[in-house]
Amino acid sequence: MWMPLALVFLLGAGVVLGGFAGVAYLPGFLANRKLDRRLRDVSTPAGADLDDASVVKQSNHGPLPSIDRAMAKTRIGSRIARLIEQSGTRTTPSGIGVMMLVAAAGSASAASVLVPLRFAPLAAAALGAAMPIGWLVHRRTVRLKRFEEQFPEALDLLSRAIRAGHAFQTAMGMIADEVAQPVGPEFKKTFDEQNFGLPLRDALNQLSERVPILDVRFFVTAVLIQRDTGGNLSEILDNLAHVVRERFKIRRQVRVHTAHGRFTGYVLLALPAALAVVLSYISPSHMETLFKERIGQMMLMGAIVMQTIGFLWIRKVIKIEV
Repeated sequence: MWMPLALVFLLGAGVVLGGFAGVAYLPGFLANRKLDRRLRDVSTPAGADLDDASVVKQSNHGPLPSIDRAMAKTRIGSRIARLIEQSGTRTTPSGIGVMMLVAAAGSASAASVLVPLRFAPLAAAALGAAMPIGWLVHRRTVRLKRFEEQFPEALDLLSRAIRAGHAFQTAMGMIADEVAQPVGPEFKKTFDEQNFGLPLRDALNQLSERVPILDVRFFVTAVLIQRDTGGNLSEILDNLAHVVRERFKIRRQVRVHTAHGRFTGYVLLALPAALAVVLSYISPSHMETLFKERIGQMMLMGAIVMQTIGFLWIRKVIKIEV
């Protein structure tokens, strides 16, 4: 009985503290943002596009700056910051931490009211806390897939610019101006870094770290080897673009051939839950026995674990690296 009361107390305390923080700090935050906007309008040249592609490392001020500074010194904080950067999201590790606490408290409160089980609030809290990280991973995956789709176009543009007589650094600047997000901003960072004095090798290595894609590593390795040994760089880039497009073609063919296995995994994962919902309407007494009796709860947890293992196993079987 104490668990729902404690969760309600924590949720209420969080709402009160959040309201106090909003009243105390929101006016100053809005004033600083207005001042920054006016300074940016004055200092930015006409026609310049000021976005996330700036070479200056900007740190978004989160709700808890001290926690951001402390987390930056830890491995977990560095991984979260890298995940945020790769996902292209405007947030900070402390912001993600606040989201995790709010999601965990809300999920646990809802589960304590809706599900009459002891372990339900804890399981719901763990699931809610994992939701912001899952959202970041999803954003990162979508952004990297979009980068992969646009990367052959960037390679073709780079090759044509070099064949037309432009230097490699100038061609990278053309990609930054011509190609849309996320390829353009990433190449703009690399172009600005080497333009401000960073060696090209280090700038390209940082590009491969920001965008952990096999094609980008191929590109960086090919460019660095060509600069050491010589050769026709435009021809190398044309061949690399052709290889990337062929990999996309094979990957789509693999997805077509593995569609049956993927949908089988989805059906097997959703069938028990759908059947439980239907049986709860047809025969509520039998389902109450499953949730209230000790043996029924153990069977339910075992079924969830085995369903998860089976789904992950099917995903592993149908996953083919190309």
